[in-house]
Amino acid sequence: METKKYTPEEEDRMVTKAYQEMLSGYLQSNHRKKVEIIERAFKFAREAHKGVRRRSGEPYILHPIAVARIVSQEIGLGSTSICAALLHDVVEDTDYTVEDIESQFGKKIAQIVDGLTKISGGIFGDRASAQAENFRKLLLTMNNDIRVILIKMADRLHNMRTLGSMLPSKQYKIAGETLYIYAPLAHRLGLFAIKTELEDLSFKYEHPEIYKQINEQIAATAEHRNEVYEKFAAPVRERLAAMGLEYEMTARVKSVYSIWNKMESKHIPFEEVYDLYAARIVFKCENEADEKKLCWNIYSEITDLYRLHPDRTRDWLSTPKANGYRALHLTVMGPDGNWIEVQIRSEKMNEMAERGFAAHWKYKIGEGEEESELASWLKTIQDILENPEPNALDFLDTIKLNLFSSEIVIFTPKGELITLPVGATVLDVAFNLHSEIGTHCIAGKVNHKLVPLSQKLQSGDQVEVLTSHSQQPQPEWINFLATAKGKTRLRAALRRDRRTVIERGEKDFAAFVQQHGLEPDNNVVTKVLAMEHLQHRDDLFFMIGCNEIELTESMISRLKGKPQGSGGLLSKILRNPFAPKSKSADEEETITTVPENIDKKQTYVLTTENGVSNYVIAPCCHPIPGDDVVGYIDDDRHVIVHKLTCPNAMRLKSSFGGRLLSTKWDTKREKFLASIHIEGIDRMGILQELIYIISTNMAINIRGLNIAANEGVFSCELTVLVEDTNVVTALCKQVKKVKGVNSAARMN
Repeated sequence: METKKYTPEEEDRMVTKAYQEMLSGYLQSNHRKKVEIIERAFKFAREAHKGVRRRSGEPYILHPIAVARIVSQEIGLGSTSICAALLHDVVEDTDYTVEDIESQFGKKIAQIVDGLTKISGGIFGDRASAQAENFRKLLLTMNNDIRVILIKMADRLHNMRTLGSMLPSKQYKIAGETLYIYAPLAHRLGLFAIKTELEDLSFKYEHPEIYKQINEQIAATAEHRNEVYEKFAAPVRERLAAMGLEYEMTARVKSVYSIWNKMESKHIPFEEVYDLYAARIVFKCENEADEKKLCWNIYSEITDLYRLHPDRTRDWLSTPKANGYRALHLTVMGPDGNWIEVQIRSEKMNEMAERGFAAHWKYKIGEGEEESELASWLKTIQDILENPEPNALDFLDTIKLNLFSSEIVIFTPKGELITLPVGATVLDVAFNLHSEIGTHCIAGKVNHKLVPLSQKLQSGDQVEVLTSHSQQPQPEWINFLATAKGKTRLRAALRRDRRTVIERGEKDFAAFVQQHGLEPDNNVVTKVLAMEHLQHRDDLFFMIGCNEIELTESMISRLKGKPQGSGGLLSKILRNPFAPKSKSADEEETITTVPENIDKKQTYVLTTENGVSNYVIAPCCHPIPGDDVVGYIDDDRHVIVHKLTCPNAMRLKSSFGGRLLSTKWDTKREKFLASIHIEGIDRMGILQELIYIISTNMAINIRGLNIAANEGVFSCELTVLVEDTNVVTALCKQVKKVKGVNSAARMN
C-alpha cells in the first residue's frame, strides 16, 4: 500500500473531525459527562505524537482517537477508559513517563496506561519465552483492572481494521495471533460483536479470495433469504403484537468466518449451509424480574406456530454462560423446510451480549452477579499464573484452553453448580474442587452410577468424586482433561516426580551420544541446549525423559558440524514433524535447496525445477498449489510451507512472527499427492464407475485406492496425483454426480 501525503490543513481537519465524532458518541452515552479531562488527554496525546505518522501516512494521533471511540461506543466504557485509550501509546513511543501521566491525570488513568505499556507491541514477540511472559503480564494486569484488557482489545480491533497498510508477513502474524488468542479472549469476556469482527478480519487477510467469494454468495442469496424470513416473521410479529410487547425483530446473517468454518468442518459447499441466518427478538422490559417469564411466553407463541427441534433449545436464562451471556435460543422448522434459530433477549440481555458484562463490572452497575462471575474466571486464570508451564508454548495452550467457548453445567452432590468446557471429565471436576482430590481421584459417580475418571460429562449431570490415598497421578491422565486448571494442577503434581524423569533423560542422552562416538560432557550438553533453545540442562533431560525431544541422527550431525534436516526450536514446537518419511515407489525424490538470501518484505515464490525445490511441504497438513499457505523459516534456513488453516501454523503465527514469510506458488506446476474421502450407498459396479470417471474421463493419475463396504454403505479413500486444488474441486464435483455417492471431499 502506498503512503499517502497530507497537507497540515488536511491533517488538522481529519484529526478534529475524528475527535469530535468520538466525543459526540460519548456525550450520547449514560456516563457522567467529564469532557474537560478528555479534552486535556486529547491535547496532551496530540502534542506528544506530533509529527509522527502511521504506515498509511495518516497522523498517528488518529489511532488513539479511534481506539478511544471503540472503547466508548462499542464497549461502553466511560471517561477514565477514554483518557487511557487516548494516552495508551504516549509512554511507549515518546519521552513522557507514567509519572508525567499521573501528575496530569491522576493515579487510576496512569495505572491503566502503565498496564497497557507493559503489554505493548502485541502479546507476542519473536521469542517464545518473551511472548509467554508478556501474556502473563497481560493477565496479571487484567486481574487488577479489567479495563486494561478491554482497551487492549479496542487497540487490536483498530489495528485489524487498518491491517491493509502492513506487509503481508506482518498481516499473517497479526491475523494469526488475533485468531489464536484475542478472538477467544473477546468471546470469554462476552464481547461478541468484537469477537465476530476480529474473526472475520483475520479470515479476510489470511484467505482473501475465499472471503470475497463467500461475501458475494451471501449478497447473491440475500433476496431469496429475505423473502423466506418475511414469510417466517409475519405470523410471529402478529403474535408478539397481540401480547402487547414493545420489541424489535431482525434477521442476523452468520459471519463469513463461521460460514466458512461450517463448510470446512462438514465438507459442504456454500449452498448446503442452511442455517445462514438467525432471527433475533429483543424486547423492552422495565421490570427485570419479568424478563425470564416474558422470554418463555415468546417461546410458547413461536412453538405454537412452528415445529420445534427438540435437541436445539438452549436455556441460558436459568444458568447464564460463564461469560455472563443470558438468552433463550430455540430452533424451529421454517416455511421453506429449513431450520431457523430464534434468539430471545431483553434489551439489557442484548446489551450485555453485544458489549460484554466486563464493561459493566464495577464501573457501571456496581457490585453484583456479573462481578462474581468475572471474579471466579479471573481466579481460575490466577491459578494457572501461579503454576506456569516451564514450556512457553504449553503455557499459551493452557491459557487458550481456558478461553473455552462451549460450556456445560454440572452439579455437585450438594447441588452446587460448576461450569466446565464441553468434553470435561470426572477428573476435571476433581481438580476443579482441589489439587489433592484430583491427584487421588480413582473414579466417580455420575447420576449415582459408578464411572471411570475419564468419563465425559453432559450438562445437568450430578457428579460425585471418589478418592483413595493410595492413588498417584499418572502422566496419561493429561489426555482425560479438558480444563486448563486440571492440566495445570496435574502437571504441577507430576513435576514433584520430575527428578526421576530427569535422571532417566540424562541416562538416555548419555547412552545415545556415546553410541555415536561422543562424550556427554559440558561442551556437548551446551551445544544441544543452544540447538533446543533451552537454558537449563535439567529442562533438556526432563524433555528427553518425557519424549518431548527426540534423539535423532540429525542432532548428532549438527553436533559434529554437519547441518541436516530440521531441528531446534521447531522440533520442540511440532514434536519434529519434519523428520524424513519413507516415500512410496511412485513418488519422485525431491531435493530441497536452502535459499541464500530471503527478503521477508517480498512475497517468496515456491518453485521446483528439475526435482529441486526451494521449500519443504509440511507433512502435518500437506498443502498443494491453490491452497492458501504461509512459509516458516526454520533453524536450518529451510522454508517450511503450511496451509494457513493448519493448527501447527496457527501456533507458529502466534509465536514466531519474525520467521514467517508471505508465499505464493510458482505458475509452472509440479504434481502433488492429494487424498479424497468418498462416502455413499453401495451398489454393483460403483467402483468401476468411479475409476472410469477419474482415470479415463478426467485423465487423473490414481496412486492409491482403499474401499470398504458395510451393511450397504461404502467409504473410499482415494489418493491422486494433481496439479492444484482446482483439479481436486473438479474431481469431487464429478464424483458426487455418480449415483449413490453422498459426499466427496479432500482430506486434510
